[in-house]
Amino acid sequence: MLKPFDDTYFMKRALQEAQQAYNLGEVPIGAVIVCKDQIIARAHNLTETLNDVTAHAEMQAFTSASDFLGGKYLKDCTLYVTIEPCQMCAGASYWTQIGKIVFGARDVQRGCISMKTTLHPKTKMTGGVLEEECGKLLSRFFVEKRNLN
Repeated sequence: MLKPFDDTYFMKRALQEAQQAYNLGEVPIGAVIVCKDQIIARAHNLTETLNDVTAHAEMQAFTSASDFLGGKYLKDCTLYVTIEPCQMCAGASYWTQIGKIVFGARDVQRGCISMKTTLHPKTKMTGGVLEEECGKLLSRFFVEKRNLN
């Protein structure tokens, strides 16, 4: 049976957020948090806009989702993010006790897998959803940045 709201569907919504970051000149990373097939938080990188190194898409999404739910734990939620979370975001996900993380592209240098960051024991993680699309947007951004300098 075809499920209209699957990982691909929600990753496309995260990619829309990443595009918004790109349009702002931010590193194009987007995130959405889903609970019971409903998007409860949408966010993208705002580190340049807010002049805040912690304003990653995931961190913004955690705050928004916690506000929506009225509590700090996201046990029944899934985070969709266009790149593998960094150590900071994976650490924050530990404290939210998020149920699942789905990411697009790998970050072999700074990602939580390479850094061996501990996730909450009940958090499941899967990657590679729309990996090519997620990776292309990031690559295009950094190629353009290098060509401007």
